[in-house]
Amino acid sequence: MQLHCPPSPVYSTDAVFDALDALVADGVTKAYGVSVETVDEALAAIGRPHLATVQIILNAFRLKPLDRVLPAARSAGVGIIARVPLASGLLSGTYDADTTFGPDDHRSYNRHGEAFDVGETFSGVPFEIGVQAAKEIATLAPGGVPTAAFALRWIVDQPGVSVVIPGARTPDQARANAAAADVAPLTRNQQDGVRRVYDERIREYVGDRW
Repeated sequence: MQLHCPPSPVYSTDAVFDALDALVADGVTKAYGVSVETVDEALAAIGRPHLATVQIILNAFRLKPLDRVLPAARSAGVGIIARVPLASGLLSGTYDADTTFGPDDHRSYNRHGEAFDVGETFSGVPFEIGVQAAKEIATLAPGGVPTAAFALRWIVDQPGVSVVIPGARTPDQARANAAAADVAPLTRNQQDGVRRVYDERIREYVGDRW
């Protein structure tokens, strides 16, 4: 069972975790975790002794969890579930500056956080910036490896990641996502390339947030 992005005070409220512990003790649920928006929320949750997992946005455009969250989770024996791994599709490599989305799609109506946390849409990266950065990420992928598979493999390679949960609208997309696990681990040069794109293109938009 996971609490999905509750208000920040929840993570410091003993009664919430006492209740979750009671559910485990009573056999109602086997384990519990939390989904978070920020690094600070993740660290607060990891400090809870019986927490099983933290679900957090982690992708080639959101590197901040690598510095503190993943090491803390490893030390505490807490699993990491990486969500929004393709930055709402930016890292699929299929978008360009002219790509549009339906009015009922959060990629249309939440680009500036109008409906919920803007970090959930394109990982908080301005669309046009993300399109250009994704093109640079694509150049790092080996021949024949789709951008999406490369971006997913990058997450799989991060120490402490338990599972990645990409979305899929079709069976082919689901199969392509699963096939990313068969892509060869990234080289040091490829890892450094992802970091360079982040530092040069993305950090200023997300580095001080979440």
